Amino acid sequence: MGLAVDHDREANRDDLTDGAPPTLADAAGRTSPRAVPARALPPVRAGRPRAAGPSRPSDDPDGVLAVKPRTRPQKPSMYKVLLLNDDYTPMEFVVHVLERFFGITHEQAVEIMLTVHRRGVAVVGVFSFEVAETKVTQVMDYAQQHQHPLQCTMEKE
Repeated sequence: MGLAVDHDREANRDDLTDGAPPTLADAAGRTSPRAVPARALPPVRAGRPRAAGPSRPSDDPDGVLAVKPRTRPQKPSMYKVLLLNDDYTPMEFVVHVLERFFGITHEQAVEIMLTVHRRGVAVVGVFSFEVAETKVTQVMDYAQQHQHPLQCTMEKE
C-alpha cells in the first residue's frame, strides 16, 4: 500500500506561491510570512562545533595565527588555623576539641595542646579559606557552648 498524492492540491500550491521555492512551513501544510526557504538553511553537521577563525595556517589570510595563551587555574590561597592559649580552658578540653574537629590522634592532640600551653599559640592545620573558616567557627561555638574562653583564629599562609 503506497501513499496517495493529491496532484491537484500540489498544483494549486504551486499556483499560490507563483513559482517561489517551497518553504518549511509549506511542507508542514502551513503558510507563514516568516517562513524560511528550505534551500536557505545551512547544512547541519554532526560532531563538535568548530571554533571560529582559521583552523589551519593555510586558512589564515595574514599568515599569522593569533594564539591565546592558556592560563592555568591558580591554587586556592591556604589559611593556617591557630589555637590560642588562655589561663582558664582545661587542657583536657583542648585535647578533646583537637580530636573532634581536626581528626587527629590523641597523641598529636596532646602535643599541639602542650605547644599552645608553652608558646601561647600553635598551628593546628592549613586549609582552604572555606574549610579554615568552618573549623574556626566550629571550635569557637563549641567552646562557648561549654563556657570556655578558648580562642581559635585563622591567618593567610
